[in-house]
Amino acid sequence: MIKPFIGITTGGRSEDYIKSRHYDEFFSVPAPYVDAARRAGGVPLLIPPGENEWEQLLSLLDGVIVTGGTDIDPAEYGGDRWNPHVLPADAERDHSELTLLRRLLAEGETPLLCICRGLQVLNVAAGGTLHEHIPDIRAEDIHRNEAGLWAMQEVHVEADSLIAEVMGLTTLRTSSGHHQAVKDVARDLRVVASAADGIIEALEKPAHPWLIAVQWHPEVTAARDPSQQALFDALVVKARERQRERVIS
Repeated sequence: MIKPFIGITTGGRSEDYIKSRHYDEFFSVPAPYVDAARRAGGVPLLIPPGENEWEQLLSLLDGVIVTGGTDIDPAEYGGDRWNPHVLPADAERDHSELTLLRRLLAEGETPLLCICRGLQVLNVAAGGTLHEHIPDIRAEDIHRNEAGLWAMQEVHVEADSLIAEVMGLTTLRTSSGHHQAVKDVARDLRVVASAADGIIEALEKPAHPWLIAVQWHPEVTAARDPSQQALFDALVVKARERQRERVIS
């Protein structure tokens, strides 16, 4: 049987992942996402924003990774659009990923791993809200370093969660770089991990066969941390099962 196809969402055309004198807009994704999916035994297929042929595309995919990126427009969850710390949104990406996640939640079968912004999009797609800027609600920001880049922080995981089963741990050292966080948790989603300051770090949907959403960036350390790579490994294992089920049916 062929390796399972893992869809990976890309950044929006206005996000500054790449600089070039020849082009102004790009659809791109950081290489560690692709590397982690390949190490797990999956075949990555990049999904740029703006796709409308979801039925045709999802029929090809055995699993999906929704990646990190810029902030969601607060208008999507009734938030404060005028907060000066909100990063410029990409309307095309917001629409695309919200549509994708609502479709996947309704289907309830495709294995799904949501990372950082991906967790936030999941929560908004399911009816939840976000804090626009963590320093507005916490005296100390432990989720980024002083330059606004990666910080290693401890995350505590519920022992009966899918994440704990997959990673084999209930205390994690995670690579973090976010300034927003879940505020109101969407109905049907369960909080399964938190940081020391109480910020929500992971969500699951108990009724779903395999759905994990993490606020940290496992792809950053997955090449050297087997517990973080385990998230991608388990996604691909479940995607392979999904592939077999679809072949049989």
